[in-house]
Amino acid sequence: MNEKRRDQTGWVDTLDQKLFNAFPGRVVRKDLVKRFKVGDNIPVYVLEYLLGKYCSTTNAGEIEEGILRVKDIIAERIVRADRGELIKSNLRKNGVHKLIDLVTVIFDEKDEGGKYWAHLAAAGLDHVHIKENLVYEHERLLTGGIWANLEITYDETLMHKGATRPFVLNRLQPIQIASANLQEFLEGRARFTRDEWIDVLLRTMGYEPTNNDFTPRRKLLFLTRMIPMVEKNYNLIELGPRGTGKSYVYREISPYVILLSGGQGSVADLFGWKNRNDKPGLVVRYDLVAFDEVAGPNFKKENDKQMYKGYMEQRSFSRGDDKGTIQADAGIVFNGNIDGDVESIARVSHLFSALPDSIRNDMAFHDRWHGYLPGWEIPKMQTAYFTDHLGFISDYIAEIFHEGLRNKNFADAHERFFSFGNHLEARDRTAVVKTVSGLVKLLHPANDPTRAEMEEYVRFALEMRRRVKEQLKRMGGIEYAKVNFSYIDKETGEESFVGCPELGNIQLIPDTPLPPGDIFTIGYDSAEARYSLYRIQINISGGSGKFNLVGVVSKNIRESAKMAHDYLKTNGRKMGIDRELTHYDANVQVISLMQGKDAGDLGMAFFVGLVSALLSRTIAGGLVVLGQMSIHGVLSHVEGLGDKLRVAMDSGARRVMIPTVNRKDFATLPDEVIDKMQIEFYSDPAQAAFKALAEG
Repeated sequence: MNEKRRDQTGWVDTLDQKLFNAFPGRVVRKDLVKRFKVGDNIPVYVLEYLLGKYCSTTNAGEIEEGILRVKDIIAERIVRADRGELIKSNLRKNGVHKLIDLVTVIFDEKDEGGKYWAHLAAAGLDHVHIKENLVYEHERLLTGGIWANLEITYDETLMHKGATRPFVLNRLQPIQIASANLQEFLEGRARFTRDEWIDVLLRTMGYEPTNNDFTPRRKLLFLTRMIPMVEKNYNLIELGPRGTGKSYVYREISPYVILLSGGQGSVADLFGWKNRNDKPGLVVRYDLVAFDEVAGPNFKKENDKQMYKGYMEQRSFSRGDDKGTIQADAGIVFNGNIDGDVESIARVSHLFSALPDSIRNDMAFHDRWHGYLPGWEIPKMQTAYFTDHLGFISDYIAEIFHEGLRNKNFADAHERFFSFGNHLEARDRTAVVKTVSGLVKLLHPANDPTRAEMEEYVRFALEMRRRVKEQLKRMGGIEYAKVNFSYIDKETGEESFVGCPELGNIQLIPDTPLPPGDIFTIGYDSAEARYSLYRIQINISGGSGKFNLVGVVSKNIRESAKMAHDYLKTNGRKMGIDRELTHYDANVQVISLMQGKDAGDLGMAFFVGLVSALLSRTIAGGLVVLGQMSIHGVLSHVEGLGDKLRVAMDSGARRVMIPTVNRKDFATLPDEVIDKMQIEFYSDPAQAAFKALAEG
């Protein structure tokens, strides 16, 4: 924790003083924003500009004087939404009015000779005359607008196409910093250690890094939210509990970022469209488009999803008009909520399951994410997490990100020390490199990390991408089988592998023998297009041959279970079993461990479980039985064998039994599966049952 000293401002630590000395006029006390209640019509980065102008000091008296000045400016010039008509009246009465507002400009090419019109968002003034030279000096007026100090005059003699257009924008002084000197920024950064700089950035975000809950890993997770601001076309997904501040940084820190609440944002909004008067889309106008609490109503159309996927992959799009292909730099961020035990979800399902139906199981969509930030590792926000120390003025750091760091290319930064293992495919490598590049831009803008620091970033980036790939593997099987991500030290040749913490060491399938009638299998749900692990538990008791099925009971599952029961009832004697099912009641429970709802290929597991229960014999530990049988005991070929074996392996299986008709598929199985599991074949139901029973 940084040393603190008591002075006239209160608690000012050494990092505050160091930052103030290195970046005079560029920093502000982050808690001052909370002292202003200015409504929703002025973003924090505008307020911080004013605070930075008048309160960028460590002197308590000067800060209080500055606060009074800022309050006066807000009272005099910030427009409340309900004061629009009053402003018009005052303009007519006084002839001039000064205010602070968001001004945007459109160019009407249909007007004779072309005409620029300004629009003031909060004041509600439209068709405001503006001089061409002001537009040329401030081109951002045309691509998203500028918050500025404005002087508006009133001239009732001004007419346009027969209508009175009396409002004139005479003067414009941008509140947002027009430019920021990157070289000055780099020189200032050189005065800090890496860990000090991490704390500076966290305070800039509004957090207090000296709080004990901000571990080094959590600090890195918080900073990851800013990677899309410095790395072009960076696509990030974060799912986690509510209240962890997922969207805060996207709402407050930069005018080059837009946050769409509720996951809204149509294709026309994002990419522009013919029916939107040729207005540029959000991905052209902003560096980052973030979706808060993704709900997905605008992803239900397949064509809409294809547009998103195409842009996220190719960084360009075609609008379907004569504009051709349009390039854009904006990244896409999805924020959403995920509840429950994440480790269990990661084992029995996938960590995209919290997303809406329209995109939940779309593997091609999710393969576009460069990183999956584990939001469940970030604590819910508390008052103690927010800082009252200095951080960069938001608009200053936003300009550094936008004009300076975003245009740097650190894609090869890792190559000085490390290369990647052979499980990284092209899309994986791109994702990892972009994450590393983003972290280096944030923490080492001069591109000078040490070997140890670079190794930390490489490991972190591999984990962020592997989390995506692990979910795809659970959804798509063999196609996404290469998840053992690694990096190789170029100096020593040592290869190191990187995992994901939430995978843990949970084994759904225990190594110890199971109770009689208890067995694991894997089925395919054609409706959901997914493989699921099932646990079947069977109890046999004296009775009259009744058969009762509970749990996951679909038509296909019921038919498979009844078929196995009938076959055993008819053929038990032939197998050497001296107990007849006609004298026993069978109670069967089907448990889905991966949210599967249906499967038509569980027959052999039901049969083996029934034999085990009838004989009161335990089933071997770590075992999965695959296969389907007919009413006559004919075995079917197991489809999707490789995918099922991978689900079994990931669930903790050490031994899998499959029909001999699948022997020809053995050569196509991944080496990893063959190396880690014992695969046995059976030629008929009886052989399968007795092979599955534990010895003794």
